[in-house]
Amino acid sequence: MADAFVVRGGWAGHRPVEATELFLPYLARNGFDVHVHDSTAIYADQAVMAGTDLIVQCVTMSSIEAEELAGLRAAVAAGTGFTGWHGGIADSFRASSDYLQLIGGQFATHPGKEPGCRVQDETDNFLTHTVAITPLGRDHPITAGLTDFDLTTEQYWVLHDDLIDVLATTTHPVQPWHPWHRPITSPAIWTRQWGAGRIVVTTPGHSLDVLANPSVRTVIERGMLWASRTASAS
Repeated sequence: MADAFVVRGGWAGHRPVEATELFLPYLARNGFDVHVHDSTAIYADQAVMAGTDLIVQCVTMSSIEAEELAGLRAAVAAGTGFTGWHGGIADSFRASSDYLQLIGGQFATHPGKEPGCRVQDETDNFLTHTVAITPLGRDHPITAGLTDFDLTTEQYWVLHDDLIDVLATTTHPVQPWHPWHRPITSPAIWTRQWGAGRIVVTTPGHSLDVLANPSVRTVIERGMLWASRTASAS
């Protein structure tokens, strides 16, 4: 049986407990012995991490100790899969450049509605946008068979490097109240090979209803299986 760690915490607004609980039965059904951790301290345990096949992280913002991050990076480089969604992976540990390098992309912002339409709650940042499957994504096991889909939720603007394989994108349009002058396309779903390990990042997932979207849930679930050491070794 493969071992999976679910590591959760950080900013409570992303409901890390409830969000990760959605996927525990799926992992169990697919042959994982699932261990839930409410702290990144487990990353510093080299012996335990060496035997871990998959890490599902849901820790928005927060901070990470140097020995914890070193343990995470070493485990992924040695073959442990690493995946997550939204701020739980793409907006974790903002002060850690080594974490940003590991992931290959970082949340920068989520543009909001027209100022006159804002009501001063989180829905001010909910925009209807398209997640567009790339040519690579059409054939990739994580996104094969999926078509472009629309969401009304936070639309992540992501800063990224060229070592990611982009399976889907989202484009931020030009609006009169924004300072940019041409559309900006950000990766919405990507993979990354890091040493012997596989990383999968899915940027949608702000709230439980988004995680329940069939396309979003399919990507996250397939990404868990694809990232796992047991899959990458086959």
